[in-house]
Amino acid sequence: MECVKLLESIDLFGYAGICVGTENSQLLQNSLIILQQENHFRKCYYWGKIYGVRNDYHIAFGFEKDCMNDQVYHYSTDGFNWLLLPQASKCARFLTPLAINKFEGDPSIVTNVYNVNPPFPPNEDPKKYYDGPIPRELKEEDRLAATIEIIRDDAVVIPRGAWFKCPNGDVVENFSFEGLDTADASYLKSYLHARLPQQKWNTNLLTRPDYNYAIDFLDSIDLDVPQGCWDLQFLLGKRLVLLHSLCWPGMTFYHKLNTPHYGFLYFGHGQKNMDVVFMV
Repeated sequence: MECVKLLESIDLFGYAGICVGTENSQLLQNSLIILQQENHFRKCYYWGKIYGVRNDYHIAFGFEKDCMNDQVYHYSTDGFNWLLLPQASKCARFLTPLAINKFEGDPSIVTNVYNVNPPFPPNEDPKKYYDGPIPRELKEEDRLAATIEIIRDDAVVIPRGAWFKCPNGDVVENFSFEGLDTADASYLKSYLHARLPQQKWNTNLLTRPDYNYAIDFLDSIDLDVPQGCWDLQFLLGKRLVLLHSLCWPGMTFYHKLNTPHYGFLYFGHGQKNMDVVFMV
């Protein structure tokens, strides 16, 4: 959710049960504008909040040119002082799915995740599954970075046509995007993952009669597994669409139909719903 549109957009998430007070919204918007100016971002976005035992983590990101590949993330425990979030390491990507405890709210805490939830059978050699020394301890700051990366790859979406891929490979915002209409918004294939594509390049080509590589270079969410892991709702007389992720409870995407106004927000504990296959 873009920081300059935070106040006008935050009320829309009330339909999803997400409530942010007016005072907190104003203070958060001011701090994000300062963050944007200090880091020379072209645009700055409020990503959401991950709940912790002691403190909550506010997450924000911005970019200078490429809106997909140049994203730089920051986090804050008070919403005012922002710290640069490190890139997720191989160790953090391996241990984060094993962490079953809640975030503490202290980025310097180090916990032994491996012993609490061993990922491998005790009678098998772990080196068959992991290349290198088996890591056991995980710093909460690294866990936060890996969690955000996983959620971004799984649940952050944009409407079809919102991003445009230039001939030189840069991904920029499509200024001619005027929003989805009611007919297109009712199909999950009109919503794309805001990450590097993982499907074959011709997947959309074989399923779309109006295929355009410049806007269809991303994966659509209708191919996500399991089927039914997204909940689509129309509100305000079909002028607003809300998209909820069942895999990551707390992730909500909104789009005002026939306008270029869209965004997402995550308010949750940073834990994936592993029971979603029994819910759909």
